[in-house]
Amino acid sequence: MPHPLIDWPFRQLFLTREALRSPSCSIKFMIKWVFLNSAVKDRKDFGLLLKLLEDLGLRKGNVLENDNGCFQEFFPSIQKLEILYRKKPWDDADLTLTISDPDSAVEIVKKLGLKILKEHSGPADTHSVCNFRVQLPGGMKLLFIGFRAVESSDTDHIALEGDLIGKGKRFAIVVSRFNSFITERLLSGAIDGLVRCGVKRGSGYDIVRVPGAFEIPSAARSLAKTKKYDAIICIGCLLRGDTAHYDVIVNEVTRGIGQSAQETGVPHAFGVLTCDTLEQAVDRAGLKMGNKGFEAALAAIEMANLNEAIPAFHRPAKPGGKAVSAKTATKLRKRPK
Repeated sequence: MPHPLIDWPFRQLFLTREALRSPSCSIKFMIKWVFLNSAVKDRKDFGLLLKLLEDLGLRKGNVLENDNGCFQEFFPSIQKLEILYRKKPWDDADLTLTISDPDSAVEIVKKLGLKILKEHSGPADTHSVCNFRVQLPGGMKLLFIGFRAVESSDTDHIALEGDLIGKGKRFAIVVSRFNSFITERLLSGAIDGLVRCGVKRGSGYDIVRVPGAFEIPSAARSLAKTKKYDAIICIGCLLRGDTAHYDVIVNEVTRGIGQSAQETGVPHAFGVLTCDTLEQAVDRAGLKMGNKGFEAALAAIEMANLNEAIPAFHRPAKPGGKAVSAKTATKLRKRPK
């Protein structure tokens, strides 16, 4: 039997393992999660690889250093485990990265001053796949491969969009106290989303509490008018009752938040739940439907960056010239002032 001072979760884990070992147990072990890792042999290569992956847009996670080595987590937006058998021999690579926009990756690699060993891409209008190899100063070899985002040399039609980099930006979170059992969980999800995207914990956002959802638009408008925030995140929870009160409030809150965003020019993220039952709200506050506060935070970050990029997108390249492309607008936005 486990020691009585052992915490309950560990006792539960012990008992579960003992039960699974029982001959009468028919449950089979299954893989619940997989961590993919790549070992870097040189400390300088480790730093360069971290910089390269961050510039390519991967979201950074926890960092750890101990006597065994250094560890840095990265989280791509889409993750997949792929097992490959090559019928034809390829040059060995220490790490293979399948990416969505290899042409942009080439430019990033060149900016970092890294050496491109081989590039088998061909003209963009006739070759939809791009692949190239990079060698880091310490000897580590990387293989990049992926389908081109655009099969044309004309990039003026690439869509302009905001990224999910929140570093250096400031947000306001307006949260309703009514139905706090739900809204506090949405607030935690929103803060988690901001911090994960680089917003400074504590000082990168301000939290403003209002009595109920009806008061959210007024507070959001007042905050937006200060011009201190890149975006406003509105969080609340409305549950349908027995009267028409629910429909009246839902319409006014939705209209008010949208009108505030349009008239102030500051993006507003809509994180107000409008549910028929408490169970639906709980599911959307962190259970099987995800956390809508987290999603609202990501929307706020993306719209804040898009709002910053649009003026450059519409600015003519020169007097009498046409507006710059989306790709150029992104470069202008990221250029140090």
